Amino acid sequence: MSGRTRLALCAAAATLAASCALLPLVSPASWILQAILMLAVQSGVGAVARRVPLARPLTVAAQALATLMLLTLVFARGQAFAGLFPGPEAFRHLAELLREGADDVGRYAIPAPQTDGIRLMLVGGVLVIGLIVDTLAVTFRSAAPAGLPLLAVYSVAAGLSDGGAGWWWFLIAAAGYLVLLLAEGRDRLSQWGRVFSGAPRAGGGEQGGATAPVRTGRRIGALALGIALVVPLALPAMQGGLLGGTGTGVGSGSGNGGTISAVNPLVSLRDSLNVDEDHTVITLRTDTSDTSNLYLRILSLDDFDGTTWKPSQRHIVSVPDPLPAPLGLDGGVKRTEITTTISAADSYVQDWLPMPYPPSAVRIKGSWRYEPVGMTLVGDHKQTTRGLTYEVKSLQVRPTAEQLATAPEPSAALRREYTKVPKSLPADVASTARRVTEGATNHYEQAVELQDWFALDGGFQYDTQVEAGSGPRAISRFLKDKRGFCVHYSFAMAAMARTLGIPARVAVGFAPGTLQSDGTVAVGLKDAHAWPELYFEGVGWTRFEPTPTRGSVPAYTQSDTPGTSLPEQTAPSQDASTAPSAAPSANQSCPPELRRLQECGGPSAQAGQVQGDGGPKWYAVLGWTLGGLLVLALPLSPLLWRRRMRAVRLGAHGRGEADAGPHILAVWQELGDTAWDFGILPDESQTPRRAAARIVRLGRLDEVAAASAHRLADAVEQVLYAPRPRPVAGLAEDVRRVAGGLRDTSSRRTRLRAALAPRSMARVVWAASARWNALGSRVSARVAARTTLRGPSEQQGSGDGAGASG
Repeated sequence: MSGRTRLALCAAAATLAASCALLPLVSPASWILQAILMLAVQSGVGAVARRVPLARPLTVAAQALATLMLLTLVFARGQAFAGLFPGPEAFRHLAELLREGADDVGRYAIPAPQTDGIRLMLVGGVLVIGLIVDTLAVTFRSAAPAGLPLLAVYSVAAGLSDGGAGWWWFLIAAAGYLVLLLAEGRDRLSQWGRVFSGAPRAGGGEQGGATAPVRTGRRIGALALGIALVVPLALPAMQGGLLGGTGTGVGSGSGNGGTISAVNPLVSLRDSLNVDEDHTVITLRTDTSDTSNLYLRILSLDDFDGTTWKPSQRHIVSVPDPLPAPLGLDGGVKRTEITTTISAADSYVQDWLPMPYPPSAVRIKGSWRYEPVGMTLVGDHKQTTRGLTYEVKSLQVRPTAEQLATAPEPSAALRREYTKVPKSLPADVASTARRVTEGATNHYEQAVELQDWFALDGGFQYDTQVEAGSGPRAISRFLKDKRGFCVHYSFAMAAMARTLGIPARVAVGFAPGTLQSDGTVAVGLKDAHAWPELYFEGVGWTRFEPTPTRGSVPAYTQSDTPGTSLPEQTAPSQDASTAPSAAPSANQSCPPELRRLQECGGPSAQAGQVQGDGGPKWYAVLGWTLGGLLVLALPLSPLLWRRRMRAVRLGAHGRGEADAGPHILAVWQELGDTAWDFGILPDESQTPRRAAARIVRLGRLDEVAAASAHRLADAVEQVLYAPRPRPVAGLAEDVRRVAGGLRDTSSRRTRLRAALAPRSMARVVWAASARWNALGSRVSARVAARTTLRGPSEQQGSGDGAGASG
């Protein structure tokens, strides 16, 4: 098998190894078999084109054409000529499949079903990456840059799974890349001949020329992989690195903590609202007579980047019993505890548990974890809501308008966390918020003004056919068009509240369902809803309803006018109490997120308020700084090493007769390495005079540079054959003139490679290999010496023992 064929096989194998990281994203994973067959055809076309041989651009074009025909045959056979040759209709069909695939990626949770669109994206993406890797590593003989597209594949998989891509997929991808590098190194070394031949082993057997460097390459590769895995463990704020033992997210927690990063549920909310026929997905029975405020909350979105709202990465724990008191709620606010039994249909599959807010206790079967900040439950080990029946005890909190209006300012940490507004948010969002709330004297009045402007006074219309929108100007467009559904209203009001300094987030779940004749409440797909939650100290996270014709407007936001249709607030039940709970205090079991927000209550909360501002620690800054410098230094290390070696070889030594020989030989080696960097391989079988002539000929040097090269050769011959070498002046300048001549006759690409990735860096590999072999030889010699010294005494002791036994 030729070197290029072997390299092409390794390139395809590296692509497939990196593509394995995509396997957990789609079920079933049979698409990978199709990708393997098509990638084999693509690599075969490249091998044939290189054997003809075709020019490099033509080789790439032939592979790209073969890839397009393969995709047409599999995905657009009915729209193509003869089922193989794509035309305008086939291109339109492929574009439509890609669009459907993009929609499916946003619609489905992981693992997504293998639709035609998703399959085209996966198989087509693997083929495109395979073509790039093959082009770089095989056609242009540069395997190192091929790691970038391989890294892109793994990064896409890790990003779509929100960090859930296992470290073993990284190992598989890294192993494929290392195999590709070793294959390229072996192919190059096989062409360098005796220049790279290693010394024979002590046993006298002949050793192949590539064995020592390849062996060293394996060691270097293993060392690099180990560093890639271990360094993240040492750097601060990296959350354990690739081998961290913390929880890995939804469905794979260890039961001892971990983190979650939820998939945004808003991607399917619009589709649920636009179904032709409503379907009941949840049935509930409750012991309260007022179901108008019985919202079922799934999770909260508190990370606002100016484009959309999404859930933050949060720490999850085992489900406590009972659940802790909600953040910010004190004893002066009326509340009633109610019990609700909820049954999910078999067709309703959700990782997050719909519950009334705030929950105080949950009785449920299965594997569930608790997220303390949002007070939500999330399934663990692929646990979902399908067909589940569970019981939730929750509080109906009924603050008064006066309590909300006189609420004190929350802690600085909480304000900092929940009033962050990115710079990309258009200025008219904040200016509109100030205009609408002009005249309001406190945050409560501002919140009511915003709610009434959206729901009553602003001329907004509810329309589920409007696209959800994206980009930094999505909220600004909604404020101008005044048409949208709950996503638009909740996003806009929460963003505007933050610009006014009111802590805000968005909740996602279900609006109150429809009361049935048997006393149950049916919740359907069209009840899917999103609403803003604003924080008031002493009350906690408080629901507002800006979406017109949806849900119910909270009673605490209504003015005391006659004829209101809202139900009167009922008195708290006899069992409701404002006395302290017998459960452990908040500061004894407060999760890290609540400690960071300084809202754990009790003495610890007061102590936390006098601490620092929570900025990064000095060692974290130092670690990130050193890590950044290391990342910047690694690509420049060949350039720095080469400059250092040149300075040492051409330095000021060698002025006297004592060290004239070593100086001249060092300058000669620098000449050879400089020529090597510009693509002229060294040949130790030639005499210095012939080697200089070869450099002059292949480097197309002018007369001045050629004369300098020959003077260097004469100096080396004088060292080799003269009884006493004499110092020769100006040799360093001769090397610099030859280097300048090589630069003048080389292309820009060659000059860049000579500076940034010099070929003479192979001497580092040789030196490391020689030191390793020398170390092994010394260890073996010491072991052998100890064995030799110990042998006679042991034999004598054995003989004495035998004589005594006789």
